[in-house]
Amino acid sequence: MPGKFLTVLCATIILLAALAVGCDPAPQQSSSADVSKATSSTPNSKVDQANQIFELRIYTAAPGKMEALHKRFQDHTLRLFDKHGIKSIGYWTAADNEEAERLYYMVAYPDRAAREKRLIQGIAVDPEFLQAVAESEKDGKLTTKTESILLTPTDYSALK
Repeated sequence: MPGKFLTVLCATIILLAALAVGCDPAPQQSSSADVSKATSSTPNSKVDQANQIFELRIYTAAPGKMEALHKRFQDHTLRLFDKHGIKSIGYWTAADNEEAERLYYMVAYPDRAAREKRLIQGIAVDPEFLQAVAESEKDGKLTTKTESILLTPTDYSALK
């Protein structure tokens, strides 16, 4: 059943992400200009939608660490994502108790090269981020599992 749950969850997150960035999820009613504007990193930047990449990340919190994980995102991670040009699409927790200790989020990059530069060579080596991680994990790691799924939009997706 976990595989089916993840499939339904991914579809739901993508729909919610479209709504969160102001897109109408019905393809016949949304324009590519609206989607491009909603997913660009700056108001006047043009996104090459053919290469745009989304990343769905799922963090399973260590027992008793979910609140600390939320705090790290609220106090540090979101700001540092912005600093490094990582576009936040949305952040969620499951409505069902059996998945309550998981944080789901989606970010976007103009392309794979930008992901490498902004994530791997950017925030992952940023001393401020490394300090925030170290401080938040002084009493133990906040997660037991991290999952990452890179996604590209279909040609009929409202969110590109």
